[in-house]
Amino acid sequence: MPSNKSVLGMTRATKVNPVLKILAVAVGVYMAYCALLFFVQRQVIFPRYLIPTPAAPDLKAPGIERLWLEASFGKVEAWYVAPGEANTPAPAVIFGHGNGELIDYWPNELGRFASMGVGLLLVEYPGYGRSAGSPSQKSISETFTLAYDLLSVRSDVDPGRIVLFGRSLGGGAVCDLALKRPSAAVILMSAFKSVSAFTVRYLAPAFLIRDPFDNLAAVRRYAGPVLVIHGNSDEVVPFSHGQALHAAARNGRMIVYEAGHNDCPPDWAVFWRDVEGFLRAAGILQKDRALTRFQDS
Repeated sequence: MPSNKSVLGMTRATKVNPVLKILAVAVGVYMAYCALLFFVQRQVIFPRYLIPTPAAPDLKAPGIERLWLEASFGKVEAWYVAPGEANTPAPAVIFGHGNGELIDYWPNELGRFASMGVGLLLVEYPGYGRSAGSPSQKSISETFTLAYDLLSVRSDVDPGRIVLFGRSLGGGAVCDLALKRPSAAVILMSAFKSVSAFTVRYLAPAFLIRDPFDNLAAVRRYAGPVLVIHGNSDEVVPFSHGQALHAAARNGRMIVYEAGHNDCPPDWAVFWRDVEGFLRAAGILQKDRALTRFQDS
């Protein structure tokens, strides 16, 4: 016959075991969830398969030059849009687009740079459009560094007046580049603090992030002028991210628009006046040329 103590112990064990089992199942489910996030995160961050590849581009328009960057994983496409007026050497902008876009979308939207006498280099992401490779922070970093090195040695570009401009995911691309190569200024539109900052939304630990793109740390280290542009109703990258980037900048300016994520800027005429003013204040544009464009608009 078991003693009263042993019976009591068996009863307690019976009561505890179901709790332990529930906890074990919960931990197992959470670990499986984290493993799933680890393996699918690049499909979420880089949704390239959802973007239809456009037909072969017609680049007969004057001033557009197609370039191929010879990366370690293959060729990546880039387009250089020359300034409208031949002031050699001219300032130039390196642009990184959002994660659901291609360089094909931007020559018209950003064509105003050419009218300001500023060259524009549109850099594709690996695995996007007609480019080889797979997107990751490492492959994007290699691509944008190659793009910078190609641009900076052009005889028609002033290497001392290269501006890095990134929208959304492109902010990560240009912030990474800002740590590796010198630039005259950085423009961040609808950019995030870091990819790791979004893990709270998914109840996951930050160490699972494979491509952290720590923009906040890069901005803290950057000594040049930084323009942060953000919509106060951004539903994808919260407005607080833009505020944090501005606060971290040593020499920062912030412009807030009544906009969300994909409709930022809501008024391109206002956007161009703001950008011209920033570039003029940073000494990248000649004052007389910038003022003329400003008045003509």
